[in-house]
Amino acid sequence: MSGRLLLLVESNTTGTGRLFARRAAELDVTPVLLSKDPARYPYAAEDGLRTVVVDTSDADRLWEAAGRLAAEAPVAGVLTSSEYYVPAAAALASRLGLPGPSADAVRACRDKAEQRRILAAAGVGVPGFAVVSTADAAVSAAATRLPVVVKPVQGSGSLGVRLCSDLDEVAGHAGALLAATTNERGVATPGRILVEEYLTGAEFSVEVFGTEAVVTVTKHVGPLPAFVEVGHDVPAALPAGLERELRQTAVRAVTALGLGWGAAHVELRLDGPVAKVIEVNPRLAGGMIPELVRRACGIDLVRAQVLAALGRAAHPERALYGRASIRFLTTDRDGILAPDLTVSLTRAGAVPGVVEAVLYRAPGEPVGPATDFRDRLGHVIAVADHPAEAAGAADRGVAALAGAIAATPLDRQEALT
Repeated sequence: MSGRLLLLVESNTTGTGRLFARRAAELDVTPVLLSKDPARYPYAAEDGLRTVVVDTSDADRLWEAAGRLAAEAPVAGVLTSSEYYVPAAAALASRLGLPGPSADAVRACRDKAEQRRILAAAGVGVPGFAVVSTADAAVSAAATRLPVVVKPVQGSGSLGVRLCSDLDEVAGHAGALLAATTNERGVATPGRILVEEYLTGAEFSVEVFGTEAVVTVTKHVGPLPAFVEVGHDVPAALPAGLERELRQTAVRAVTALGLGWGAAHVELRLDGPVAKVIEVNPRLAGGMIPELVRRACGIDLVRAQVLAALGRAAHPERALYGRASIRFLTTDRDGILAPDLTVSLTRAGAVPGVVEAVLYRAPGEPVGPATDFRDRLGHVIAVADHPAEAAGAADRGVAALAGAIAATPLDRQEALT
């Protein structure tokens, strides 16, 4: 393998984090994971990935770690697969004179309140919104537009996002969000939240690379009041006019925010015939969407992102014309995973069209209703030639996988009495 290094600043815990490292190795570059706690990512040890312990929330400590590594071998690029560390990775790449997005643009984009202001000023459609710093202000902002979505100005994976139907719910959820001083990664949180209009139209994402709309994705969301994503279909089966509206709106949003380098994941909802931007994420999509795009379209967005970080041409081009769907396993009640998961995994994998069935939890582990992405229990991916076939296979596969969820002993006793 080449002596050149690709520095990976933290990671997401599943999916693309591992793939970034593998694609780097395939491109003859050595991946090195910089992390405050490498044990957070089991794949690093499983894959023998080199890790360096460093406080990734401290720009000076990151710079020092990069300097020590550069003394060993040339640093060819800097990336991250974690939304929380995109600004840190962008700033480090810039300081090293390496390719990457604008650190200032990424920083502004990560603040959803600032992102809303920029998009609205540029004439890009967004939900009505207010930025508040007290629960009382949240109640005042919500009074004339119930129901509303109340959420943090920074976050990922539906964490802290909730539909509030009355002012008591607004006050309670706003108070809880504002009381938190750090997020789940231990990073300090701003003392502001968003109160925004609830759009009831269908939800989509557009995966953008540079300033090109690569593919449109249909998104499925679980039961309210949470907004947990429970499935995706790639590519979305849409009329040409709606496809164009979504793609053009996504690219306008990326451009208005000063992005345009590498991948961006743009989430939108329909408001009648108009697409409005829910948020722009200056990174690759999560939820296994890059893997669906690879299987359905032959486009490897992870490889393209790594190539871009290395300063090499990356122009994703469609090579296939299939369909891929994912469905995530969730539950609406407390339970446990069965002691033997093999039967459910085998049944899910045997569904025609299913190419992958995975459970994230160990046998006997307690499970409960999903309030954010961390409560998803597993997934099934299916591929086919037609949208309905792929979606149907994924639905049947995840239904088979649901056999892994058993009632708790208390539930079983209640059922007998």
